[in-house]
Amino acid sequence: MAYQNLLIDHKERTAYITINRESKLNALNKATLAELHNALSDAFADERVGGIIITGGGYKGFRSRR
Repeated sequence: MAYQNLLIDHKERTAYITINRESKLNALNKATLAELHNALSDAFADERVGGIIITGGGYKGFRSRR
């Protein structure tokens, strides 16, 4: 399935779901939540997936404050 607000990647037995709304600091709206629900449902149904990591894209909203 193609997503407008998410990037999906699989590495070995891990599904990586990246919220890709950098211009909005990855804020969750109804469309993003619906896509996230679908992506998680797909990952849970896939027997090859042993774990799921959800992250946000971009730098500005996720940078270290050191």
